[in-house]
Amino acid sequence: MARVVVYGVGAIGGVVAAALSTSGSDVAGIARGAQLQAIRDGGLRLLSPDTDTTAHFACVGAPSEIDWREDDLILLCMKSQDTLGALEQLRAAGVENQHIFCLQNGVTNERFALRRFPNVHGATVMLPGTFLKPGEVVSHSSPRYGMLDIGQFPRSHNAADETLAKAMEAANIAVFVQEDVMASKYGKLLMNLGNITQAALGSGVGQGELPALLRAEGEAVLDAAGIAWSDVGKDDPRRKKFMQIKDVDGVPRAGGSTAQSLLRGAASLETEYLNGEIVLLGRLHGVPTPVNAAMLRVATRLVREAAKPGQTTLADLMAEITPAS
Repeated sequence: MARVVVYGVGAIGGVVAAALSTSGSDVAGIARGAQLQAIRDGGLRLLSPDTDTTAHFACVGAPSEIDWREDDLILLCMKSQDTLGALEQLRAAGVENQHIFCLQNGVTNERFALRRFPNVHGATVMLPGTFLKPGEVVSHSSPRYGMLDIGQFPRSHNAADETLAKAMEAANIAVFVQEDVMASKYGKLLMNLGNITQAALGSGVGQGELPALLRAEGEAVLDAAGIAWSDVGKDDPRRKKFMQIKDVDGVPRAGGSTAQSLLRGAASLETEYLNGEIVLLGRLHGVPTPVNAAMLRVATRLVREAAKPGQTTLADLMAEITPAS
């Protein structure tokens, strides 16, 4: 079995790395800061509605610290704004023909990677992971930790997809190999357009008509660009079978990935590669996207002010969309 190198051991990468390791896969992690130290000191604790286990696997601080193998499978699990730097570090460390899987929101990472490496795969991540405490990650999903659609970029699939799928299935993560994985990823992009509004307002706070407005712009842009997408949202029947969202004792749900970034005091948000993708495509194809553009401005302000989820009101967001004349 090929070794799986998880680059970015946060919410998604942490759940995946711990699940793979405890199921018998050969895993190496690349992490940083307090998370790296915690994993080295005591392993990585994985909590879910059904399990509480601790995984122990090799973890380093940079790609240059890994003795790379030709058959390594590399999983990119960092936020999109950190991808370019990570790819340059991989190239500097001697990575060439290894298969690289983008377990990331957004649809830009695969193009970033393919510019530098020949074997790139997309992965649509449907996994309600939480990472707020060093040495501990949480999945709120049952009976599986989550689901992935995977496939070779830009289209097709190969033996590397099947190899990773086999390892993930053994690790209690449902995987579906796709001929056109990017259609799935564009469907997930439409879902992620609301990440910034949830982060601004706080988990569980009503968002009014904002989600519908954001999605309507997104669908219009994808239609104008001729980009196919598949619905992987709440009506996807696989979710009922594999991904029932449940509480984990003692672990409150912290919201989506953007909200978690704010809680950790991140210096940047992935909004540029979510709502920003819709804005970019809108400008390229002549489709107005004022609501998504407004959310980009909101993201910039939240980072500048070091705001936490819940410090913005719905009235604030609506005023950003329709400023006073």
